[in-house]
Amino acid sequence: MIVIEDVHKRYQTDYGPGPWVLKGVNLTIPPKVSVGLVGANGAGKSTLLKIIGGIDHATKGRVTRHCRVSWPMGFGGGLQGSLTGRQNAKFVCRVHGHESHMAERVASIEAFADIGVAFDEPIKTYSSGMKSRLQFGLSLAFDFDVYISDEVTSTGDASFKAKAAKAFKSIADRASVIMVSHSPGTLKQFCQAGIWLHEGQAIWFDRLEDALAQYAQSNQQVPA
Repeated sequence: MIVIEDVHKRYQTDYGPGPWVLKGVNLTIPPKVSVGLVGANGAGKSTLLKIIGGIDHATKGRVTRHCRVSWPMGFGGGLQGSLTGRQNAKFVCRVHGHESHMAERVASIEAFADIGVAFDEPIKTYSSGMKSRLQFGLSLAFDFDVYISDEVTSTGDASFKAKAAKAFKSIADRASVIMVSHSPGTLKQFCQAGIWLHEGQAIWFDRLEDALAQYAQSNQQVPA
């Protein structure tokens, strides 16, 4: 279970605090329920995912995780730019206490990322797509109760997208997911419940279809 209490978020700009992205979000995400986040561009979907995953922090409020939650899969941050992909993979294995099986885990990460010789080159030389592929492989190497995905199945070429979708399906069969995707079909494939983000607020729907319907209705323009 993940409990989100009175979460507000805004970012600092060169001119001071920016506008509120999230304004008092209160949610309880039950265990073993996969959730799709829907909303317009700029509604705060990726921001909320990052806060749930612990790689960003709320300006106000808190998130309590009663389960093991992954970092956002496909997110290119959190990697040490001066280290190679292999060195980053070894570091993450050590952090998660998997030194005894490090060789096989690093091998699986390398195979899934499929970035060739770049795996032994510094992260700072990677494209954003290469970083995402490596992060996806890193996420798959560890067991979490909840996996977080931000458009992860849209990364890379057609063959990698197919591989990512297959891997993500295997994850959804054994754990829950919280995901953002601009494809309603992808959300329907993996999620049961939905969260609609609108004007800084988050509304929970037990059925994903209801969240998608509310989002679609909010986008309808009133005839002049």
